[in-house]
Amino acid sequence: MTRLNITLPDEIAKKLTGIHNKSRFIAEVLKEKFKQEKQKKIEHLMIEGYKTTCHEDKELNDEWEQTSLEKWD
Repeated sequence: MTRLNITLPDEIAKKLTGIHNKSRFIAEVLKEKFKQEKQKKIEHLMIEGYKTTCHEDKELNDEWEQTSLEKWD
């Protein structure tokens, strides 16, 4: 464990008044925030990946579609 001294805006500090273990509460909130940020980054990377490969996927799908319909005539 590392001890930190932090400064918070008054309105946030007031909201912590009823919290018994403030350190644990803040740590849990930060963990959740880091998890959300990581998820947003993964989603952004996935979107970029899909955009990059969408033309390749369409070409591959078109090839398979032609192949699968060859014997239906």
